[in-house]
Amino acid sequence: MTAPGVYLDHCATSPLRPEARAAMTAAFDVAGNPSSVHADGRAARALLEHARSQVAALAGAKPASVTFTSGGTEANVLAIRSALAAGSRRLLVSAIEHDCVREAALASEAEVVELPVLPSGVVDLDALQAALDAWSPASGPVFLALMAANNETGVIQPVREAGERVRAAGGWLHVDAVQAAGRIAVGLDLYCADTLALSAHKLGGPQGIGALVAGPRSRIVRDLPGGGQEQGRRAGTQNLIGAAGFGAAAVAALAAEPASSRARDEAAERLLEAGASVIGVDAPRLADVLCISAPDLPSEIQVMGLDLAGVRVSAGAACSSGKVKPSRVLEAMGLGTLAGCAIRLSGGWSTRPEDWRVAAGAWIDLKSRRAGSRSSAAA
Repeated sequence: MTAPGVYLDHCATSPLRPEARAAMTAAFDVAGNPSSVHADGRAARALLEHARSQVAALAGAKPASVTFTSGGTEANVLAIRSALAAGSRRLLVSAIEHDCVREAALASEAEVVELPVLPSGVVDLDALQAALDAWSPASGPVFLALMAANNETGVIQPVREAGERVRAAGGWLHVDAVQAAGRIAVGLDLYCADTLALSAHKLGGPQGIGALVAGPRSRIVRDLPGGGQEQGRRAGTQNLIGAAGFGAAAVAALAAEPASSRARDEAAERLLEAGASVIGVDAPRLADVLCISAPDLPSEIQVMGLDLAGVRVSAGAACSSGKVKPSRVLEAMGLGTLAGCAIRLSGGWSTRPEDWRVAAGAWIDLKSRRAGSRSSAAA
């Protein structure tokens, strides 16, 4: 089976929305530097601040709370460094956080406590409470990093409940909302959070730009020295064209109808009948993300086999492409050897219902051919 053009890897990068492309094309004609005071500079500044207000609306925040960054990774790391600068010496990090969060925490001199997740893929709130109860004020304000929705399984986390507990302990909650934004409602007040990370290219904006949204209880450090851009929070001439695309994508994402899980669920049913396991099925999940696993069918074989059939998917996080290995997220869920046999299919704004049907058919064909090859070899 061939299926040219079936792209189910939006969690890695979502194709550029037409609205974002148009906004970026128009921004190319704005010649000024946003920091210049002449007419062209003021025009550039106006465009930048318009984009900032559009991104702020996506997060239900005020424009002044948005700091543009190079992407979600920088936003996550900046939040952690800001918490450390505020005196945090105890960092709580869920076992399913993105590598940038985990590695930034481990690279600090703070005590890092990894919070386990349940077999469903949801963070263990009892473990969180135990960690909060064991916290000592001498360690400074406690910090929790908890993503809104997992980038491999699509499992939605109980961020609000966690945020209320952290707030009661006088702590700082940082939410990696990179995968959730544009799919479900996100926001500082909604999550009872202090900081929140976003990335443009996960929702149909350009690569290379993201944002850290900060509430009034947090103070963002000046991590990149230089000029006074971004209200003194991040030096360097702003990515005006990227910001314009980000803002337009944010507006389009907010205006779009929520994704339906129907086509995804129909594909999942076919895959289950063919011998796949659906990961995270017992938890709330993003409507257009499907993580499956099959014994004796390594992740790399599935990814390559589907690619040859014209279906684009990933094995785990996009930043681990080219070095396929058992998923740390799935291992944390207790899936054992299945962690090395999982792939992620993820839709987005450009996905059609038939894409899910074609992908399921291609996977079933692949599994059948593999089974036939093993039977022939055994004979």
